[in-house]
Amino acid sequence: MLAMVLRSPGGALEHQRVADPVAGAGQVLVRVHACGVCRTDLHVVDGELPDARSPVIPGHEIVGTVAALGADVAGFRLGERVGIPWLAWTCGQCRYCVAGRENLCDAARFTGYTVDGGYAEFALADARYCFALPDGFSNEELAPWLCAGLIGYRALRMAGDARRIGLYGFGAAAHIVAQVARHQGREVHAFTRPGDHAAQAFARSLGAVWAGGSDAPATVPLDAAILFAPVGALVPKALGDVAKGGTVVCAGIHMSDIPAFPYRLLWGERCVRSVANLTRRDGAEFMALADRIPLTAHVEAFPLAEANTALARLKSGAVSGAAVLTTDG
Repeated sequence: MLAMVLRSPGGALEHQRVADPVAGAGQVLVRVHACGVCRTDLHVVDGELPDARSPVIPGHEIVGTVAALGADVAGFRLGERVGIPWLAWTCGQCRYCVAGRENLCDAARFTGYTVDGGYAEFALADARYCFALPDGFSNEELAPWLCAGLIGYRALRMAGDARRIGLYGFGAAAHIVAQVARHQGREVHAFTRPGDHAAQAFARSLGAVWAGGSDAPATVPLDAAILFAPVGALVPKALGDVAKGGTVVCAGIHMSDIPAFPYRLLWGERCVRSVANLTRRDGAEFMALADRIPLTAHVEAFPLAEANTALARLKSGAVSGAAVLTTDG
């Protein structure tokens, strides 16, 4: 099969033929039709995450159809459309798994990071961690749901019942979360890179009541802030924007160092917390909610061979909404 392979961190992905994967017991072989390009993929490619498989095929927002079933697979049939997310496997026995917090499993495996992912014509997955996908949406539209949507949804849950939400960084995840928040009757304030008027207009088109640069103070005290931009300096900025009792949620897997800040920014029972990975329960809840809204994912599609271009555009902030790789056509 054709795949985009990362041979060494910091290098470009190589477009080459590799051996076709074969489904083992409990696995599904999926013919990939679309795979979202996530900021986590950038962290993997740039070598910012430890213990990545090498070489590795990145990609963990995978939409495809079941091409083969391994032994003992239940719940899926040949030709069915499925989604493969970031969480690829957990032990099921540690204290986190038995407590319903499988996202924190120390032995967890992750798609496109510690196991091969979806920047390829085929991908393997443990069937227990795949999601059935709703009808009525294209493959490209669904791909960002598998991480940008799932992690965004979990981050929004961590914000509790906050009515005024600040979203810092308005890319793939934020443009989905904004729609969920508006559906729930929340007020969205969008903070973008300073001077990114296109992203600000995009945020307003999705219902944000205010949009501006991340260097600008919030116009009203926020009840919660969700940080999608991997910029540590935004943590004290967001703490200054939230009201007493407010929560700052760091939604990324990687962030630059958080600078020192005065205790007065945290005082007043403000809280800073992170979001780590996802659970299968998150996925089931989000898929049902996204189908009901229904969500509209704005995507920029690229052929599989142009994955390096897609990553570069994502890194520069040039993508409006989500970047998605396609293998069809």
